[in-house]
Amino acid sequence: MVGSDTAARVPAGRPAPDTVKILIAGGFGVGKTTMVGSVSEIVPLRTEEPLTMAGLDVDDLDGIEEKRATTVAMDFGRITVSDDLVLYLFGTPGQQRFWFMWNDLALGALGAVVLVDVRRPESSFAAIDFFERRGIPFVIAVNGFHGEHPYPVEDVREALALPEGVPVLLCDARERESCRDVLIALIDRLIAAAAPAR
Repeated sequence: MVGSDTAARVPAGRPAPDTVKILIAGGFGVGKTTMVGSVSEIVPLRTEEPLTMAGLDVDDLDGIEEKRATTVAMDFGRITVSDDLVLYLFGTPGQQRFWFMWNDLALGALGAVVLVDVRRPESSFAAIDFFERRGIPFVIAVNGFHGEHPYPVEDVREALALPEGVPVLLCDARERESCRDVLIALIDRLIAAAAPAR
């Protein structure tokens, strides 16, 4: 379904663009909200709430001690890739206690980006397993915190035990162009998967 503001920008006589639902997933604190916010052409919808003392025994803040808020339902953004393609981006919550949301968010999704923090690669295992079990194509985006990518792509692939066909890309979730490149790589994978075998 195309939003009314998108439809209003379509010149008369031109068909409305195709829309594709994409999930931005990964572990707690890997940069999902940041990615949706940096690449979205609209003000993103966020469902962030402050972390409180009540969650200290539930949320694992190892390596992300500076984190002050968390997504409790989803993030939502939109990006126009071309005149005939618009992506709707849904960021998933990262904490295990909110994983029940993933099934609903995955309905109608054609693909996903799994963000990985190489300081805590195990935090992305659940997202990778989720998409593999459901046959939803995904790409891995290694988020370079502070602009750093300390490990080669092949080391990340091996650490995550990924099949050869899953693209692994380096990105900076704070940079619009970097995030856009990741989304384009995912679209390329979806197109390749949909192409008839020769």
